[in-house]
Amino acid sequence: MSPEQQAYVKTEMQDRLATITFFHPAHNSLPGNILADLAKAITEAGQKEEVGLIVLKSGGERTFCAGASFDELIAIRDAEAGKRFFMGFANVINAMRKCPKIILGRVQGKAVGGGVGLAAATDYCIASKYASVKLSELAVGIGPFVVGPAIERKMGVSAMSQLALNATEWRTAEWAKNHALFAEVFDTTEQVDAYIEDFSRRLLSFNPDALCELKRTLWLGTEHWDELLEERAATSGRLVLSDFARKAIEQFKKK
Repeated sequence: MSPEQQAYVKTEMQDRLATITFFHPAHNSLPGNILADLAKAITEAGQKEEVGLIVLKSGGERTFCAGASFDELIAIRDAEAGKRFFMGFANVINAMRKCPKIILGRVQGKAVGGGVGLAAATDYCIASKYASVKLSELAVGIGPFVVGPAIERKMGVSAMSQLALNATEWRTAEWAKNHALFAEVFDTTEQVDAYIEDFSRRLLSFNPDALCELKRTLWLGTEHWDELLEERAATSGRLVLSDFARKAIEQFKKK
């Protein structure tokens, strides 16, 4: 079975809790079709009356999400294709933003680039101590333009700039917690899952209308993100065509 055949997005329902899991064998790096499936799954779960809460997680035990697919990145040949590629994460972030249900994040391992954006776009994120974070985009000739608004909203301009400029060094999960990306950090994934189970149960006991209103107010001021993230995707799509970016991506692929 090829890596693409192994990749999936699935939604499981239990007691008003929708758990959305994405997976790709290449460290959960996400190609365009999986990103599209993920955006669709989030939108559909948010529209279901029987869903009171969503948990977003990835499959596997190690990397939470290594960002976008490098195979697809290196195959980009024109600006329009580049924009289309980077709209993958933009569409997922916007789906999370517009979803009327609270989204909890489960981050069991490292998050890179778009993976940091996914964590930032959740409403409450729980991680293990292995969940180091890095924005590596500048090192490959582009920048964290699409995920930047979500990260800046959650962590602030200072922390965002530290991650964006220091593109080759990992920040620890504890650092990410201290800068508001993670709400809680635990030693093991078992502890992460136990906390999510307990916290989910508590949230589901609250007034669902109040939770929806809270979600709406938490995201006030982001109504322009459809246009903003599309503009950012176009910027990244143009930069990825540069000689610098193409050489840097090739070097990354060889590692």
